[in-house]
Amino acid sequence: MREDKQNTSPKMWVDKPWFWPAVYAVIAIIMIAFIVLYNVLATPDDGTETLQPVSQEPETIVETNAREETMKYPFEEAYLSNVKVIQDYYDVSADAATRENALLVFNQTYSTSNGISIAINSEPFKVLAALSGEVTEVKLDKFTGNTITLTHEEGYTTRYTSVGDIVVQEGDVVAQGEPIATTIENEWNPTAGIHLHFEVLKDGEYMNPRDLLTFSEF
Repeated sequence: MREDKQNTSPKMWVDKPWFWPAVYAVIAIIMIAFIVLYNVLATPDDGTETLQPVSQEPETIVETNAREETMKYPFEEAYLSNVKVIQDYYDVSADAATRENALLVFNQTYSTSNGISIAINSEPFKVLAALSGEVTEVKLDKFTGNTITLTHEEGYTTRYTSVGDIVVQEGDVVAQGEPIATTIENEWNPTAGIHLHFEVLKDGEYMNPRDLLTFSEF
């Protein structure tokens, strides 16, 4: 008895009507398995969910062009035409007349002026803060006529001497142009009469107030 040999060539499988659908199904299963495996391996297993923000708060805009103060006269500008500088700041580079006008004489002893002395018709006038700042010292001294010291930003300090009727105290914060006292006479410089001795310091060093304020016409 002869056994018939079965034809098992590849061409026979390709000719089957179910062959290609089966191939496509196997490919699809492999691709799905690959995608699932990739997601499992790529996602960190930390037990938390990553949430994408739905919206963001607008960024806070910081204003950087805040107005900087420039020094103003320590008196009402309405009196500017009547102001007289009766004593100058002692500057070694100034001319002889200016240096002489910056010498203080008391009991035949000379000392140099660290500021300028201002008078308005030999009458009392309100003393104003030349810059906004904090009152760091109020020194009561009948001999010199009392002193108020204000500390400001950028390392500036202003001092107001020969004042009375003081309306501020240490620790007060004052605005530029705010009244702080009234001018008076003193025993240290009696020839000056009623006046204000005004000093300006930068980082602890005395400055000529004329470099910051226009007193050249006085």
